[in-house]
This record gives sequence, structure tokens and C-alpha cells, in this order.
Amino acid sequence: MSHLRGLGRLLIAVTFFTCGFFVNIGQLLLILLVRPFDKKLSRSLAYYLHYSFYCILVCVAEWYAGSKLRVYIDPQDEQKFFGKEHGLLLMNHTYEIDWLTAWMITDKLGNLGGTKAYAKKMLRYVPVLGWVWWMAEFIFLDRNFEKDKVVIKTQLKEVFSYPDPVWLLLNAEGTRFTPAKHELSVKFAEERGLPVLKHHLIPRTKGFTTSLPTMRGICPAIYDINLAFKKNAEPKPTMLSQLNGEPVEPYMYIRRVPLDVVPDGEKEAAAWMQDFFAEKDKIIDSFHETGSFFKNSGVKEVPEKIYKPRLSTLLNFLGWATFAVLCILHYLVTSLVAGNWFGFITVLSILGGFYSLMEYAVNASKISKASAYGAAAAKK
Repeated sequence: MSHLRGLGRLLIAVTFFTCGFFVNIGQLLLILLVRPFDKKLSRSLAYYLHYSFYCILVCVAEWYAGSKLRVYIDPQDEQKFFGKEHGLLLMNHTYEIDWLTAWMITDKLGNLGGTKAYAKKMLRYVPVLGWVWWMAEFIFLDRNFEKDKVVIKTQLKEVFSYPDPVWLLLNAEGTRFTPAKHELSVKFAEERGLPVLKHHLIPRTKGFTTSLPTMRGICPAIYDINLAFKKNAEPKPTMLSQLNGEPVEPYMYIRRVPLDVVPDGEKEAAAWMQDFFAEKDKIIDSFHETGSFFKNSGVKEVPEKIYKPRLSTLLNFLGWATFAVLCILHYLVTSLVAGNWFGFITVLSILGGFYSLMEYAVNASKISKASAYGAAAAKK
């Protein structure tokens, strides 16, 4: 069984990085040959490149691992707004695969290729994945406010000028939740008279309040994602479980909040964000205590919806996997026939490199490897 899992992870790694490599080339060609003459067309075509790359792992989660996403969503809002307008995503940053569940829901709502995020600047130099994000115009930040506020104002205008709906993810907590960071977060809140959160870290409001003036008029809504897994769920919600074909069951409550409800003024908007996260905390606490996002939270109940996996993600994966495997087999066979041992060993080394990169990415996604930024900031 372990050998089969290893082969499965190798196939996923080869498919993922092969797709990413060719998507990088496609992005570069669009930037060089199309964008100077027609930025709108370049961005419209790039949408499909981004979708093709992101849905590789969506396919792994849904078709290979069999993970089932349970979503609580207002049917009227879904029909009228979801996937049809620009939006700012606010999401709790608690699990190793919270980003993957965000890809899963945006795939179902029809705007996976238009999903972007605020991200650490160093990530844009990561081969393949970081390059995809860089050329997809993610907003990369230095975590130096004086520099970042200029980048935020400039890039938001670019991001929300896309012809297709863009959902921009902001992890307002700044780093992934851990018990150690939560302890410091509680102490920070108590010292400053802020709401003490049980399931979240105190949100950092500067990025949000700096973004607001630019977003008004071009981004009509905030999409609030509340993600939870049952506390004792097995297998654990990790990237490794997905790559091993083990199903997980994420529960997600997503709601639309008009941007107009956020008050003007930096202090007022910051206070609104703190109160909003206090409400998010009640929603998650209600789920863990009762199994329902709504029972103890005071939030209006909406129906559950289970989306079926989209056939397009499976066909996309099979297409890239077939292309990658046939190319590798062809080169291996021709190298053997021609006695080209250097080429043969080179291909095997590339395969080993793909596998190692995937293992490294899985290890880096573990909560134990999360950034110390939150802890350092709280201590300061």
C-alpha cells in the first residue's frame, strides 16, 4: 500500500509541476506578446491557464482522495452574486489545507482562475508555483507597512480591473493558528481591551484599512469564509492525507457582506474588523460545540449544499498526466535504445526532483512549520 501511495504522489508531483512549467511559459508569452497590445485579452486568456494549474490539486482532493465539501450558503445570494462580481475573501487561517478548500469552493462558484491573494514577497521566487502567482498579479508584501501601503494601493487597482470576477484572499490573522500563537494573541487582546478570541488570532487591521479606500467603488463585497473540521476527524485535514488518497470532510459557511457596511475612517474600520472576527469566532465555536454554525452564534441559518466534483477538473488532470507520462516514457525508451545513459539518468533525476519538491511543499504546509511572524509580532 505504501508503494502505491508513493507512486500516486509521484504521478501527482509530475503532473503538477509539468502543468505549472507550461503554464509559466504560457503566462510569459501572454505578457510579452499579447499584453502590450491588449491587456484585457491577455488577462482573459491567462484566466484559463491559472484555472488549469489550480484545479490539479482540486482534482486530487475531490476525485482522488474523495474529499466532500459541505457548504452553507444563501441560495439567493449564490444565484445573484457569487462568482459574478469582484470580492475580498476573509477566511480563518487554521488548517493546513484551508487554502485548498478555498480553491474547491471557488471552483464550484466558477471563478477559480480569478482567485488571487495577499502573499509574502519571498513566495514569488518559488519555482513554478511562485512564478504562476507572480505573473497572475498576486499582491506580494514585504511586511514593511511603509512599502506595503504603496504596493496595496497600486496593485488593488490592477487586480480589480480584470474583465472576469476576481476574489482576493486576505488572511487577516497574518499567520496560521497555533496554540502558542493563540496564547500570545489572547494576552495581546487582554492588554489592549480587544475582544478575546477562542478560535482565531487577533486580526491585523492595517492591511484591511489600507485596502478599503481603494476598494470602494471597484470591489462591492466581502465574502466571509468560515471553515471547520470536526475536532476528532480522521484522517486529519492535511495535504499529506490528500496526496495519500484519504478523504476529509470540510464544513464551510460562506456569506456575502456588502463593502458599504464597513465604516469610513481607519479607526472605525479597524474596530469593525475586530467586532467582525468576534462574530466569526462565535460561528466557529457554535460548530465545535453543537455541530452547527448557527445554533449558538445568532447568525441566520442557511441550507447546506454539497457540490459534486466538476468533470472539467478530472479531464484537466488526466490530460496533463497523460502528456507528462508519455513524454517521460518516450524519452526514457529512446535514451535506452540509443544508449544515452546521461539522458536516462537526467530524466530519473528530474522525476526525483519533482517528488522531492512535492514532499518539501507538503512538509512546509504543516502547522508545525508555520511562520513565526504572529508570535514575534505579539511579543513585540
